[in-house]
Amino acid sequence: MRGNLIIKNASQLVTCSGFRAKQGAEMSELGIIENGAVIVEKGMITAVGDSDDLLTGFNTEGFDIVDAAGKSVLPGFVDSHTHFVFAGYRPDEFAWRLRGDSYMDIMRRGGGIANTVKATRRAGKDTLISLGLKRLDTMLAFGVTTVEGKSGYGLDHDTEIKQLEVMQALNRIHPVDVAVTFLGAHATPAEFKGRKDAFIDLVVEMLDEVAERGLAQFCDVFCEKNVFSVDQAERLLMQAKTLGMGAKIHADEMVQLGGAELSARLKAVSADHLLQASDQGILAMARAGVVATLLPGTAFSLKEPYARARFMIDQGCAVALATDFNPGSCFSNSIPLMFALATLYMGMATEEAVTALTINGAAALNRADTIGSIDVGKHGDLVILEYPSYRFLPYHVGMNIVEKVVKQGNIVFSKA
Repeated sequence: MRGNLIIKNASQLVTCSGFRAKQGAEMSELGIIENGAVIVEKGMITAVGDSDDLLTGFNTEGFDIVDAAGKSVLPGFVDSHTHFVFAGYRPDEFAWRLRGDSYMDIMRRGGGIANTVKATRRAGKDTLISLGLKRLDTMLAFGVTTVEGKSGYGLDHDTEIKQLEVMQALNRIHPVDVAVTFLGAHATPAEFKGRKDAFIDLVVEMLDEVAERGLAQFCDVFCEKNVFSVDQAERLLMQAKTLGMGAKIHADEMVQLGGAELSARLKAVSADHLLQASDQGILAMARAGVVATLLPGTAFSLKEPYARARFMIDQGCAVALATDFNPGSCFSNSIPLMFALATLYMGMATEEAVTALTINGAAALNRADTIGSIDVGKHGDLVILEYPSYRFLPYHVGMNIVEKVVKQGNIVFSKA
């Protein structure tokens, strides 16, 4: 991989500079350089600054050069919560929700996660890899250069391991980097009905193999009423941390159960959803440095109240945004939709939304030291927009304005 690239004359070089999550008011600091340039050598950023200052007398031999005059350049987007490896679709359930059935009602009827589990158990690795490649291509076109993928559509040893192995394979063969999360505790399978503790025992056993083989960097759990309790989630995540895995948690999505407070106690990497999180839980997360990963597409699709992004930021939280792309509650991986919902309905400024989808998304994957901003020493993962300002991201509502995507100094997508 060559990875030698110069981007020059950018109307705005939006650096999002930093090596950790930005909390509270810091989220508005984008570090914009007008007439900006960035130099990437062997995939790594080696210089950032004003085009004239940086390139006067610089030997450009051996570099690909992109003139970004009239365009804005940002770090590659980081989609830090998805379930993109699955088989089967659930359009009927979307229609049921339109007539008033709730997500939890559908789950109780054997739909929801259990429906996708059946299809994913039947699917072979080659099928899942083929589906995954198509979905990653779509993400790349939206400017995503790193994505998190969760298992959780197996709920048995073989299928959970199969999902993790598929994501590892996709990480090797596709330009988008895949951060892998083990979500064995996504629901209770039919064969363990009425025996949730026994199923948690099985998932804890699976953790040993997952950690030993390095199949996932994180462990997640769906902590929710009628799914898994706070105590069950704590037991699982404590064991994961003991094995060196980062803790994540689906927290307080439908009911205020105490998942936000648990994430703070465990110093989890992130707590996600948080539609019903308490004031106390949010404050505890801010103090503990837990990234609040908000998923507006899911609230939109389920017609639920949005997570309180404005309150969280004002209380000093680090907020990330992600799509939650999955076949049930949010069958969308649209980054433009995330920008629109966050700014129009969640009280976030455009600057905060940009931070949430770059450096804070990277922090939600423990990767803020290597991606998520345009800083010397980081990977050359970049997005070039069609327009001269980042403010067009929510303004051109719902439209994809990504012109080019750069991964480690190589142009891997071009709209032309």
